[in-house]
Amino acid sequence: MNIFKALIIIFLAGLVISCGSNSGQKKSDFSIKTNAEKGNISISETLNISLINKKNHLVDSVTYTIEDNTIAESNNLSNFKLGKHTIEATVYFNNEKQVATSQITILNNEVPKIYTYKIINEYPHDITSYTQGIEFFNDNLYESTGQYKESKLRQINYKTGEVIKNIDLADEYFGEGLTILNDKIYQLTWKEGTGFVYDVNTFDKLSSFRYGNSKEGWGLCNNENIIYKSDGTEKIWLLNPETLIEEDNIQVYTNKGKIIGINEMEWVNGSIYANRYQKDGVAIINPKNGAVIGVIDFKPLKAKVTQHDNLDVLNGIAYNPTTKTLFVTGKRWDKLFEVEIVEK
Repeated sequence: MNIFKALIIIFLAGLVISCGSNSGQKKSDFSIKTNAEKGNISISETLNISLINKKNHLVDSVTYTIEDNTIAESNNLSNFKLGKHTIEATVYFNNEKQVATSQITILNNEVPKIYTYKIINEYPHDITSYTQGIEFFNDNLYESTGQYKESKLRQINYKTGEVIKNIDLADEYFGEGLTILNDKIYQLTWKEGTGFVYDVNTFDKLSSFRYGNSKEGWGLCNNENIIYKSDGTEKIWLLNPETLIEEDNIQVYTNKGKIIGINEMEWVNGSIYANRYQKDGVAIINPKNGAVIGVIDFKPLKAKVTQHDNLDVLNGIAYNPTTKTLFVTGKRWDKLFEVEIVEK
């Protein structure tokens, strides 16, 4: 009896394993070949695709797609977005259909330009503020700060440092970036998956929204038609300003590879300026394809603020349309710098 039970247990275990495995799935008789070297290809190159027919089937038709968009066997990549993409080949033959996939990474074709800066003015900044995002509206500076039990939203007279309005976030929220559009302030939280919408004039909370595919909230900016959201990866998400749904994304890449840690962002004259977390620079990003077209080196700035134990990294970038200049600060910095960008 014990032997019989043991055999049944072994049989059932084998059945569970076989049912739970992918052994029943048929491998494709086709694969995709491209001219992407080690999977990488420059946006200035032509992507060539061919089908490898492993069993010499009589193929009726094959369709290639990237993200559900049909592509040809030879493709000019100049209008493609940078980053990782999956090529899918749908093959019809002998009244059958099979799908083969291959992944490529599209890189930029130019090295980013290097910029430095010239300080125009220095203004006071609250040394206790763990700055996550700043933005100008009607010549006043708005700031979102982080840390649990310390996070807040503020309107500030940037010239004096005077706090005009302030609200504290609930203790369970870690504040992140903000942006202002159509008289509304949009503010992110870090790991809570929630953003808040306020009236820019009264600071009354109007609503909240949940994130989509992005796992965290880091930075925000807008171009009046789209809200751009970073999540700490190489991805920048494009949100519909009416629904706040993540409708698309770009991936931030150079000619060498991806750039992660995209944090606080600002829309400046058609480009996205982005702090990189734990870095002393700002990336200038093409919002159409994710290419890093420039890098601003702000490393010397940190030495110009009061040095203390809680001093943290550069973070906070805002363009003032009134002065047509850029403003930068950092986490627990006691200065806000107005700067002019200069190419090296």
